[in-house]
Amino acid sequence: MWQKKQIIKFNIMATIFKSSIGKKLFMSISGLFLILFLLLHGTINFFSVIDTFTGKFGAADGLFMKGCEFMALPIVTIMVPVLALGFAVHILWAMWLEYGNIKARGGFFRYKGGSKGKAESWASKNMIILGLIVLLGIALHLLDFWQHMQLQSFIGGEEENPYVLLTTTFGNIEFLVLYLIWFFVIWFHLTHGFWSAFQTIGWSNEIWMKRLKVLGIIFATLIVLIFAVVAINGYYQAAF
Repeated sequence: MWQKKQIIKFNIMATIFKSSIGKKLFMSISGLFLILFLLLHGTINFFSVIDTFTGKFGAADGLFMKGCEFMALPIVTIMVPVLALGFAVHILWAMWLEYGNIKARGGFFRYKGGSKGKAESWASKNMIILGLIVLLGIALHLLDFWQHMQLQSFIGGEEENPYVLLTTTFGNIEFLVLYLIWFFVIWFHLTHGFWSAFQTIGWSNEIWMKRLKVLGIIFATLIVLIFAVVAINGYYQAAF
């Protein structure tokens, strides 16, 4: 009897995730969770900017150092690669769904001459390209920061000083430009993903959709500005 119930539950879950509603629900829930992570991650990184104004940039008791110590806690250290994998799964899933939509609608040029295409945002039409750029940015970020900090904490190695790592990475103008481009792409993704996630979970009436689209632009702009200011401040600290 127990096995039969488990099989029924498994079949129900499989049916849900095979349906378009189930796929979109997975995208919205995972997307909202990752939005919260971006907010936390951006806040901790912004501590380095605050340290610049308080004269504690590079100090052992700086806010950014304390934030990095929090990120080095075992539970957080384990969660970071899980969240990175979550980003990858979220984006790959979105790209797969977009590919399915493109195939169902007759190819990449489905928007030409169609009224529906004109109503959709530029970001929604180019999710595959944006997704690939975001994935490449995640890989770059893991190589620049995670492997020198959280990974070292996890394997018992010597962690890089976060201030030194920040100035070393963003002190390179090529890396700074690449990161700024990445942030700009994330802005496009967030402005579409923010309201789309809430729409999927039921906030789709006309009044709330207008508000959510405005809130999405505000939130995406705030997050991207935080990360951009952190990067530019790192470049400034390395140069001066």
